[in-house]
Amino acid sequence: MAEGSVSESKIRAFFALRLRDPIARQLANCADSLAVYDRGVEVDWVESDSYHLTLCFLGDISIGKVEEVSDAAKKYLAAEQSLNIHIEEIESFQSASNWTLIAAKTSCTPELDALHCLVETFVEQAGVDIPHDGFRPHITLGRIAQNNSFNTPACWPKLDLYSLADAVVLFQSKIGGRGSVYTPLATIELKDLA
Repeated sequence: MAEGSVSESKIRAFFALRLRDPIARQLANCADSLAVYDRGVEVDWVESDSYHLTLCFLGDISIGKVEEVSDAAKKYLAAEQSLNIHIEEIESFQSASNWTLIAAKTSCTPELDALHCLVETFVEQAGVDIPHDGFRPHITLGRIAQNNSFNTPACWPKLDLYSLADAVVLFQSKIGGRGSVYTPLATIELKDLA
């Protein structure tokens, strides 16, 4: 096919760390406790079986680019070890896609920062432009449109949860009627902790 003759299909994609079920259940309980602030039922709450720790949002990329970043992930992450993550609090913040996210934040650790930087590096080397303004790895619990009646809590919940993160997953994200649907495209298992 001649370049530029037909636009290639694109998908919305991101890299994330897989979360274990016990942590997902605890985060779901926390999200349930926040539902009282959603009196207008405006928050698109993420199903707990879809929780993940977003490392790098790629945006809309071509199918060819998906294959390229997937291959790069397998190459660059092959020697990476699993890591322990500490989930410390819930907060809301504005996403690059003009949604307000209700998200669980992790502690900054050298291991998580290094993994995040490594993923961003090979994604950018593959020619994908990613926004750097204020992104921090997070676990989205819910999304809400900017103009909303969500009654923000005076104090967001503090957490003290630990989980092993043992795989990086490249996901496709499709926005549905009641939130996004995440489909794993590639899973890179991380090495066991020694």
